[in-house]
Amino acid sequence: MRKRRKKIGFSFVFSPFIRNFAARMSTLEPFKIDLKGLDDGLTKFAFSLDRAFFEAVEAQDVSDGDVQVALDVQRTGSVFTLDFHVEGTVVVACDLCLDDMELPIAGDYRLSAKFGEENAEDDDLITVAESEGILDTAWLVYEQVALAIPIKHVHAPGKCNVAMTRKFEELSAARSSDEGETAMDPRWSALLNLKKE
Repeated sequence: MRKRRKKIGFSFVFSPFIRNFAARMSTLEPFKIDLKGLDDGLTKFAFSLDRAFFEAVEAQDVSDGDVQVALDVQRTGSVFTLDFHVEGTVVVACDLCLDDMELPIAGDYRLSAKFGEENAEDDDLITVAESEGILDTAWLVYEQVALAIPIKHVHAPGKCNVAMTRKFEELSAARSSDEGETAMDPRWSALLNLKKE
């Protein structure tokens, strides 16, 4: 009688990872631009960003959105000028209550790209390996969205989660009362006396 071996394939073990990876890659595929294939002059691209895009780029600050991106690529020989225009809304966490909130964004940005020996990135100049000729703009687009988000994101007055706001106020009051009981460092006391004189 022959023993049967139980087969465990890698596809069984890694299939969720591979499926997620493949889904992310297919979502980002339209953002790869074949610079070699572009004619001299202006070429226009348009992208719509939604939850799938922000998940694919593993955005930490943005959980969802409805953002329209217009990308104009002007080719002059082997130099490319990329003009980004982003406009729409993104979903971020409120700084006060941590609930999701929609935030309108808009912004423009210009980059230049050229062919070179290997891929490299400086401030406003991207070098694309001439052997490849492909510029992946997915992360560049996300950076433009992230730069368009205001530093402070807070709900309009009265729109924050009431329970979270109340808890925050309780913790702030308890913390400030604890700090009031702490004795001041004598060095700071001496500085305060100098200020009064």
